[in-house]
Amino acid sequence: MKPEFEYKDIDQEGLEVLDVIASADNFNRWMYRTIAPFCTGNILEIGSGVGNISQFFIRENRPIVLSDIRLNYRNIIKDKFGLEDNQVLDIDIAHPDFEKTYPELLGRFDSIFCLNVVEHIKDDNLAIENMLKLLKTNGMLTVLVPAHQALYNGFDVTLEHFRRYNKKNLTALMSKHGRLVDAFYFNAMGIPAWFISGSLFKHKSIPEGEMKLFNFLAPVFALVDKMTFRKIGLSVICVVKKMP
Repeated sequence: MKPEFEYKDIDQEGLEVLDVIASADNFNRWMYRTIAPFCTGNILEIGSGVGNISQFFIRENRPIVLSDIRLNYRNIIKDKFGLEDNQVLDIDIAHPDFEKTYPELLGRFDSIFCLNVVEHIKDDNLAIENMLKLLKTNGMLTVLVPAHQALYNGFDVTLEHFRRYNKKNLTALMSKHGRLVDAFYFNAMGIPAWFISGSLFKHKSIPEGEMKLFNFLAPVFALVDKMTFRKIGLSVICVVKKMP
């Protein structure tokens, strides 16, 4: 069987957004530090893009395999980090014949993280189920997605998001396939920025100047998340463990 739709090998719109975010070192480091405690052992990243988060794992010499369905992204991260073909994989987590397509990857990894990917997939239930198949027993899956459907705007359209989530429905989705470890919101101060830029000013992509300002203030915004006990945020994170 073939997947229900074909992905583009080249994602120019997404590349422009990722390039803007690539310069946001404080923001990317904050995201890395947030998800890193759940990533141990042999790690797989689903949807590595241009390596905005991957770079921190690589700098710390942590064992990690990168992946992306886009050919241009795979080429970029191989060149950027000097990686071999077997370190940057083409994995389609929405493939309906997943086990037959990737038999050598089943049960191989201790942890997987998947940031801002699942919202692009129509059948998100299949995506979660397939990612768990790549984990060893007791392996951990960490997923970050955009939060709050009320914030859906032109940015989401440009980035081809099917939906946004909240902690309740993401937890329900992932808990069907594994035991819940943690669930919380991320980046509370991103909400007004996203709403003003995408909903009020109708921008279709993240302005570079706004991203620079947000990056400068990221250490302060990280403190805001602690002060609000991660009860609100522009994104939501859920972690589950694969059971026997």
